[in-house]
Amino acid sequence: MKSLTIGPLPPLVGEVRLPGSKSLSNRYLMLAALAEGRTVLSGLLDSEDTRAMKGALRDLGVVLDEIDATTLALQGLGGARFRTPSAPLDLGNAGTAMRPLAAALCAGSGEFVLDGVARMRERPIGDLVDGLRPALSDDGSIEYLGTSGYPPLRIVARGLKGGAVAIRGDTSSQFLTGLLMASPLAASPLEIRVEGELVSKPYIDITISLMERFGVRVQRFSVDDAGAFHPDARGYARFRVEPATYRAPGELAVEGDASSASYFLAFGALAGPVRVHGCGTRSVQGDAAFVDVLGRMGAIVRKGDDWLECERPASSRMVLWNGVEREIPCLKGIDADLLDMPDAAMTLATIALFADGPTTLRGIGSWRVKETERVVAVRDELRKLGATVEEGHDWIRVTPPSDGIRQGVSIATYKDHRMAMAFSLAAFAGSATIEDPDCTAKTFPGYFDALDALARAGKGAA
Repeated sequence: MKSLTIGPLPPLVGEVRLPGSKSLSNRYLMLAALAEGRTVLSGLLDSEDTRAMKGALRDLGVVLDEIDATTLALQGLGGARFRTPSAPLDLGNAGTAMRPLAAALCAGSGEFVLDGVARMRERPIGDLVDGLRPALSDDGSIEYLGTSGYPPLRIVARGLKGGAVAIRGDTSSQFLTGLLMASPLAASPLEIRVEGELVSKPYIDITISLMERFGVRVQRFSVDDAGAFHPDARGYARFRVEPATYRAPGELAVEGDASSASYFLAFGALAGPVRVHGCGTRSVQGDAAFVDVLGRMGAIVRKGDDWLECERPASSRMVLWNGVEREIPCLKGIDADLLDMPDAAMTLATIALFADGPTTLRGIGSWRVKETERVVAVRDELRKLGATVEEGHDWIRVTPPSDGIRQGVSIATYKDHRMAMAFSLAAFAGSATIEDPDCTAKTFPGYFDALDALARAGKGAA
């Protein structure tokens, strides 16, 4: 489908069952492949990114039995005992597959080439390569086949020797995740020191939590003002992992995707109530806290162990948009540090269109190396809708249009699933055309169907 015109949307009311988390799904697949024994995963996300990971694992000799679209049994290799594939591994635009696989393959033996789509060749991987190289066995190597610092990569794997390495933390947490997951496969303890501010810390918590489910413990350290490291169960300055074997835990259920929850919760803040099932107060995902950001804007928030709900504020205001008087909820503009939830941050950028003043998003520097250059993409599409947008390296400020959100605008999505989903919020104000809506297949193939179901439920409740 080249484009999809939606809106103006009625009040959205109802419940949504979230698809499995992409971040959890690909981590589980990687760890299960490295583990000794059989793992059964249920609630697994069925999307382009997970298919890229599953396809690569099959090419590497891992046996996967797909019971249905979201349930899979995987027989682990008991280490990085990968088969050398006959062709380069095509990982599409799946960063959650490219980065962990690159590290895990270094712990094995053989020669491997990792590649992807054109955008993947623009997404940096140099920080991970720089972190891996000191830990490689003496006759192992990693070589760039194109632009230095970017895929494709050729890996000559002869195992990891361990030791002390350093990795930058301010570009993407996926680099550290890759190193951590490969670290117990090294011949001796691996110590990883993080340089600079670590972005997306909750994703590292996810990685460590999942490693522990497969029987591997990670020692964590914080650093004091004098530069000394101290053991700290919540530390992010240094990590130490002893050589170990991952053990299959048996059956695991994948939590619903908290990033995908943000769009429906935002619609709930505009008109709801909307409840999402699959993640709640027990969630391991940082993006589950986005519901509290909506609460700061004035939305009514409710929570359960496995669900979250958002409803519009009790008060509303009348505005004159495009010559028509409209009643919209009283949402406040806020200033928010979103370093720990960069994906859900895009949803705040678009719901900011409905606020009563400017909204500032901070800590979003990692947007620049995502599926597209998201700071620029979000800025340009918000301006099409009439917003005033200021930007810095890791922040943007969105001032909603005084005369209303423009209708009939065609939103470019840049082959980025989160652009399509986040900007669907504009359809609450009037008609909007989403270009390339099928790009949501990366993480949520049925997104617009779920949105349509809520709209139909809203019409029935009106």
